[in-house]
Amino acid sequence: MHKLEDIKKRIVSINDAQKKVSQWKGENQTIVFTNGCFDILHKGHVSYLFEAASFGNKLVVGINADASVKRLNKGSDRPINEENARAFLIAALSCVALVVIFEEETPKELIEKLSPNCLVKGGDYDANETNRESKKYIVGSEHVKKNGGEVKTINLVEGFSSTSIINKMKSN
Repeated sequence: MHKLEDIKKRIVSINDAQKKVSQWKGENQTIVFTNGCFDILHKGHVSYLFEAASFGNKLVVGINADASVKRLNKGSDRPINEENARAFLIAALSCVALVVIFEEETPKELIEKLSPNCLVKGGDYDANETNRESKKYIVGSEHVKKNGGEVKTINLVEGFSSTSIINKMKSN
C-alpha cells in the first residue's frame, strides 16, 4: 500500500501545488509544466512526459477536469476515463512530481500561479506564436517568458493519439 499512497500524494490542489513549487524554487529546482487531457494513456503520452521532465528537476502536470474536457469538444463520449483516474495514471509515472486537476478550459490561471521555469507543449504548438487566436499559440507562454522562463515544444510520437485509439476501437 505504501507505493499507492506515494502516487496519491502527488495529486494536489492548486494551492498545495503553489506551496510545493515555491519550496522547490527555494531549493533552486527547475520547474517544468505541461498539461493535457491524457484521456487514454498511450506511448505518445509517456514519451512526451519523460522528455518534458528532462528540461528540469520537477515536472508538474495539469490535467483537464472532466467538465473542461467536455468544453473542448473532443466528442460527446469524452473523456473516456474520469479525471481522478487520469490523474492517478499520470501521477504513477516516475517522471511526474505533481499532478493538478484544473476546471478551466485552459491552464492559464494555473500557469500564472505556479510560474514554472519551463512550459512545454507538443509539436502541434509553436513556442514563438504570439497570436492568441492561433491554434498553435501556447496558453501561458507570455507569462512564462515575461518571468524569465522558457517555452519548448516536443515532437509528437507518430501514430499515437487518444482519438485514433478510440476510433480504432469503434471500428472493430
